[in-house]
Amino acid sequence: MNEAFQLALRAENLDAIRLCPKTDLHNHGWAGADPASVDTILGKKYGPLEHKLSSMDEMHAWVREHFGNPDPKLRPQLFEAAFVRAAKDGLVRFEIGDDVWATTLDGSANNVTNILKRAHEHGAPEVEWIPQLGMSRHCRIEDIRRWMEPFLELGFYRTVDLSGDEFAQPIENFKPLYRLAKANGLRLKAHVGEWGDADSVWRAVEELELDELQHGIAASDSPAVMRFLAEHRIRLNMCPTSNLMLGRVETLASHPIRKLFDAGVRVTVNTDDMAMFGQSVSHEFLNLYKAGCLNEKELDQIRENGLSD
Repeated sequence: MNEAFQLALRAENLDAIRLCPKTDLHNHGWAGADPASVDTILGKKYGPLEHKLSSMDEMHAWVREHFGNPDPKLRPQLFEAAFVRAAKDGLVRFEIGDDVWATTLDGSANNVTNILKRAHEHGAPEVEWIPQLGMSRHCRIEDIRRWMEPFLELGFYRTVDLSGDEFAQPIENFKPLYRLAKANGLRLKAHVGEWGDADSVWRAVEELELDELQHGIAASDSPAVMRFLAEHRIRLNMCPTSNLMLGRVETLASHPIRKLFDAGVRVTVNTDDMAMFGQSVSHEFLNLYKAGCLNEKELDQIRENGLSD
């Protein structure tokens, strides 16, 4: 346990919290950059989100309006800004990558990977980078596989994640892709239980043989599902401000991370999309503490949950 981190929380000292080792294991590509940097690179004010939304459709509409489709030539700068943000916030592990469909923008898996490598080298070489492959639920399985295979051939990526509309197609459709990822040694993750129910969490873990969940807040509605996650050591990488601003929880004080922690589920605290929500990992810890959701010792344990797999 880190006494300095606990003292920093009790003092509500954000700068001191930033000095303590932390991780961000749940964010989305260049949207992991801070809003001010994104504004500077794109040339106008884009974020962060200033009012609560109530659906994925509203979120996608906000993203289209504020971020649109940035010039692909700016992607290297945006990714570098994400790594710079990680270093400034005291992150020692940073899981970030791109969606496999990015080959349609940058030409090849090698090009996409080299953009990420240079961004890490220039932005935060001292931070452990966990390269992640993303997949989008709305895409056809055959397209995802075609885009994914060249990335797997590189032998560079360490995790795979599935995101997007949880109801776009049945989770079972992605099983062949996850078997392929597992055969290539990747750690298996997926966005589940952000909009779906507790049963969808259990089903996704079993069907895809997941190691981790992104969000998974719906699991808190079922003691049986929470026991299942705790017994199988499935880590949930949670994003409190995202859940609040997208209307998935009413307050930070009532965030399901409390119930999940009490049930013995291994949870972490992360940003989701800092460019959209404007909260660093340090902010997220402080926000939970100030809301009375968890105390400093509990948050310190949660911080340590992310420091190793």
